[in-house]
Amino acid sequence: MDGDTLLVGSIPLTTPAEALEVFGGPLGPHLASLPDGEVGFRQFWITRVHFQVLAIHPDLEVIQRPRRDDGIERIYAHDASDNWNFRVREGVEKVVFGHPGWRLGFYQEAVNSYDVFKMLKQQGKLPAHLRFQVSIPAAVSALPPRVFPVPGDLAKVRPGYIDAVRAEVRAIMEHIPPSELAIQWDCSSELQDAYGKVAGLPSEGMIERNLPQIHALSHDLPEEVLLGVHLCFGTLGGWPRFEPDSTDRAVELANAFIEGAGRRMDWMHIPVLNRTDDAYYAPLADLRPHQTRIFLGMIHNMPTFAARLAVARKYLPNFGVAAYCGFGRRPRSEMPEILQDHITALDLCRR
Repeated sequence: MDGDTLLVGSIPLTTPAEALEVFGGPLGPHLASLPDGEVGFRQFWITRVHFQVLAIHPDLEVIQRPRRDDGIERIYAHDASDNWNFRVREGVEKVVFGHPGWRLGFYQEAVNSYDVFKMLKQQGKLPAHLRFQVSIPAAVSALPPRVFPVPGDLAKVRPGYIDAVRAEVRAIMEHIPPSELAIQWDCSSELQDAYGKVAGLPSEGMIERNLPQIHALSHDLPEEVLLGVHLCFGTLGGWPRFEPDSTDRAVELANAFIEGAGRRMDWMHIPVLNRTDDAYYAPLADLRPHQTRIFLGMIHNMPTFAARLAVARKYLPNFGVAAYCGFGRRPRSEMPEILQDHITALDLCRR
């Protein structure tokens, strides 16, 4: 996979056409794939799955919803303290999602946006080489312990979610040619687990808890499809949700996903903090990327970007750059500055 930069996913503009053109026009030559901005309800990432998919499932019971604002309903959480919570109803051993291929909503959004993407390429507004990127939260992130607090419920609901995601990807490939498609698994809870930041989970066993879903989702994707993973510190309540002392555990998780996916992993995104010390970046030397393009999520705090770039290159000489996450929780008014930050970062990388 080529590409100097990566767009993780969400861009809080009004329509897919706007997001594709505003970011894809100037950045397209430096990208291998382009997301549609995850506009609308998808801006709320996994919360969209919670209120649009889980809240109406007959085998699930809502036990908490986000706090109201002045007595008016709120569909997305203020922070991690008031996210949607569910329990599996008594007697249900596996939660199965009906209407396979479109129940989760990723298929319908993807095929609608792809037609816009294809039109913009035909009009010469996007480079011909670009693939259409579909970013989907992996099961551990979509269904974290804080959302299913009853012991044993996660084992009943995650396999059905994986089955439903696989069905949606198959449906997507019926409309979007595999040679035009890129799939990304979004993994935030997985990275929190890697650093021991998931309440109730021991520090050991994080690979065994998180790798099986990546293999189940990835191993039979056609080789023509590009595949990537976005590791994330999380932005709910502000970024970062936690600040590790080094990249060591992220590197360990990335190596496991690259080597255990069951097929070629084309890119791996690893976020990095606003740090310039060698100790933080040194574990990057232990990455085993094989054919995988590494992107460091370091397009932020631009006054220190060049210094962070120089330190990271000591331990990982070849990598692309990206933001630490999507922009769905950032104000629309910040998008011009964020776009300019990417352009500036690419210029600094070429020096």
